Amino acid sequence: MFSIISVYHNKEILERYLLKSLESQSANYELILIDNTKMQFKSIAEALNYGARQIKSQSKYIMFVHPDVDLCTNTWLENAEKILDSLPNLGTTGVAGMSEEGGSNKERGRNIIKHNNPPIIWPWGNPIKKPEPVQTLDECLLIIPKSVFNILQFDEKTCDDWHLYAVDYCLSCKRLGFEAYAIPMFIYHRSASLSKYRKSKIQILKSLGPLPESYYQTLEKLLKKHKNYFRRIYTTCGDWSTSYPLILQRILPLAKAGARLILRKFKSNKKNELSKSFNNNS
Repeated sequence: MFSIISVYHNKEILERYLLKSLESQSANYELILIDNTKMQFKSIAEALNYGARQIKSQSKYIMFVHPDVDLCTNTWLENAEKILDSLPNLGTTGVAGMSEEGGSNKERGRNIIKHNNPPIIWPWGNPIKKPEPVQTLDECLLIIPKSVFNILQFDEKTCDDWHLYAVDYCLSCKRLGFEAYAIPMFIYHRSASLSKYRKSKIQILKSLGPLPESYYQTLEKLLKKHKNYFRRIYTTCGDWSTSYPLILQRILPLAKAGARLILRKFKSNKKNELSKSFNNNS
């Protein structure tokens, strides 16, 4: 049985997606909704920890899920619990994760979910047919055995905003000897991970990256927290070294992109000059 916890800021979206998909579930569950429309919680970690303290049932698993997630089938909870019961040394699981294997962020991704409006397949990652161990999980849906959560809650000091709480939890679980898994359970997630932060190229250059500054502030604390245990940390928004200052990791991709742009412009101008010279000599 699941205790399902969701923090919402828009009741209409909550009702249209998560609540509608829970109405016809074949399995029993406990639902705990955290109304944060007045922003009384300063961070998602604080809100979710508060929600977990409200659990009254004898549930085996706690599911922390975004309000704009649609579970899509009426047997989702029932099927997910069967998978979870079969996973050895389970610390946490989700529907989208990042493996340590692969040469790029796209190659490391593991999921079968759709997102955005209208729905599209998540544009990174490899579809999975069975549970796969991962380093970290995406925050859209996170499931934790209650017995594990009794030992380890969300870190409200490191994750004192609205980002990376699942990433931090996965890493902390691994440090305690537990495993994180991505499971092949299909969902639809209305929000796109990066589209809501979309910036122009000029804005990206000025802010040293495509994400909000609060993301990088949390990321810096996370890198420091886990630097003695992980050489690199893989997230859906990028991979990060724990050995180098974050500011350099933010600047380097922009510098490389700028250099490539200048080189393309130089080659284009050179090609135009050669073309003009050829035409004049013809």
